[in-house]
Amino acid sequence: MTTFEIGDTDFLLDGEPHRILSGTIHYFRVHPDQWRDRVRKARLMGLNTIETYIAWNAHEPVRGRWDQTGALDVGAFLDIVADEGMHAIVRPGPYICAEWQNGGLPLWLTRMRDVRPRSSDPRYLEPVVGYLRRVYDIVTPRQIDRDGTVVLVQIENEYGAYGSDEAYLAELVRITREAGITVPLTTVDQPQPHMLRGGSTPGAHLTASFGSRSAERLATLRRHQPTGPLMCSEFWNGWFDWWGGVHHTTATAASAHDLDELLAAGASVNLYMFHGGTNFGATAGANDKGRYKPLVTSYDYDAPLDESGHPTEKYHAFREVISRYAPVPDELPPARPAAPEMTVALAPAGVRMPWIDPVASAQSVRPLTFDEVDALTPVVAYETVLPDDAFLDADALPLVFDEVRDLAWVSVDDRPVGRISRTLGERALAIPAGRRLRVVVEDQGRVNYGSRLGEAKGLIGSARLGATELTGWTATAVDVDALASAAASSFLVGAEAGDVAASVSPGEAGAASLAGPIVLVGEFDAVGGVDLFLDTATWGKGFAFVNGFPLGRYWQVGPQRTLYVPGSVVRNGRNVIVVIEWEQVVAAEARFVAEPGLGPLEE
Repeated sequence: MTTFEIGDTDFLLDGEPHRILSGTIHYFRVHPDQWRDRVRKARLMGLNTIETYIAWNAHEPVRGRWDQTGALDVGAFLDIVADEGMHAIVRPGPYICAEWQNGGLPLWLTRMRDVRPRSSDPRYLEPVVGYLRRVYDIVTPRQIDRDGTVVLVQIENEYGAYGSDEAYLAELVRITREAGITVPLTTVDQPQPHMLRGGSTPGAHLTASFGSRSAERLATLRRHQPTGPLMCSEFWNGWFDWWGGVHHTTATAASAHDLDELLAAGASVNLYMFHGGTNFGATAGANDKGRYKPLVTSYDYDAPLDESGHPTEKYHAFREVISRYAPVPDELPPARPAAPEMTVALAPAGVRMPWIDPVASAQSVRPLTFDEVDALTPVVAYETVLPDDAFLDADALPLVFDEVRDLAWVSVDDRPVGRISRTLGERALAIPAGRRLRVVVEDQGRVNYGSRLGEAKGLIGSARLGATELTGWTATAVDVDALASAAASSFLVGAEAGDVAASVSPGEAGAASLAGPIVLVGEFDAVGGVDLFLDTATWGKGFAFVNGFPLGRYWQVGPQRTLYVPGSVVRNGRNVIVVIEWEQVVAAEARFVAEPGLGPLEE
């Protein structure tokens, strides 16, 4: 039996000092066909361990419906790590942050009235116990002392930045041990005294998270933990992006220097991220520290392995640093090749917007929130009939909401009026006289950090037209995945029947037909298994799909200008692209380009 323990100064593998050289790969941000490739490239950089969070809300979006198949097969991911001769670190949360929707907590959990997340509240702990037992059913037999690969399991995540409920952390330790986890347990916090105190618990080894000033941060950690191995379990070698911002990078030389300083101190490390991947679909989170900032689709993170899984300058620099402290394989992964370039004609699909197969609909006096409608989709359409005498002699009146979360498109009698943005602090606009008001609201991402976890989405509170409160609302949750699927099916049927609308050229579509909301569809030939980069620079705001796979959101405000199309979803021969556009496209075409475009860099 192999053993892995915490010694006086080092981790001990079968009793011998062992340094963890780890890198983060989130299985839920990488197509499962690409897991082995990414893990193998971590080994080629000199790493000996792979770390991953577990995203509870991905596995159990509906309470009691647990999914660990396909892209969520954590066991298969850990088995690949083992096949590649590497160890694994598992971080199940239940809260993970990770710039992931709602910090990984399921919406059904944070919707529960008066439940206090991340606390010893019994109403919160009861479902947490069920979740952790399911996770540990997967992890327990894969521990290193059972001939598996898992060497560490983390308790919660940067809890000292959120709270200091000692009973909560102690209960997570108890549940974890009771479930059969025998490997060492850890916590992680930023190396600030109050965070290390609040996030620590007996029975779990303290580790730190930082991306610079390594010697200073490790010294702070040592003051709070006099013995045992030093470890930075989140070495921030890059950063994430938000819509309307810039593409964040860290200087390669500076990151390599800080990594070298960390390893020279004898510490273990986990690179956050080694490979970031992609927030496919509507899985990106958001931050709100006084201003709401929804996060972009790409999670490239300026990591050593880029979003499409190829080595960067940072990969080679880190590999050289690691080689000073540990053996590094001779083999190197190849550089990213240029992707195929092509332009694909798009045509309006034969589906209605935005009401295709509503997954939930409800009537109410005041507008219902997404949670009250029980919407799992990122879009809800609200409608009401305006009072007959609302306008009298006025041609227009102000429409005012208590709050809009997060982005709303307003129309009157099917005529677009304008847009309201939470990020810009907007909650009102003038609307012309009319009869039927429609407000389509997009949840741009649930806050993943801080006190706003689980906050309501949609139209919050009341809505007023001038001095009159509007009542009698219908709220309809719109399943964008089903909408894309219906559009693709309609297109394929039309194409087989020779429908001219299914093959309109870019120049033939009139400007009016390109105004949103609209669903556009096209087809293209490709070589199967080859990555593509979809240029979105001439589109407004929406979602894109290839062969039914949700590539994610795009938005003209940037910084992101391309969407990554994993080669695993590209078929040999005929492929179908669907674009759900809420605003306006410049031309009815989709362009695939040779290189990713993640936006201008921070100066």
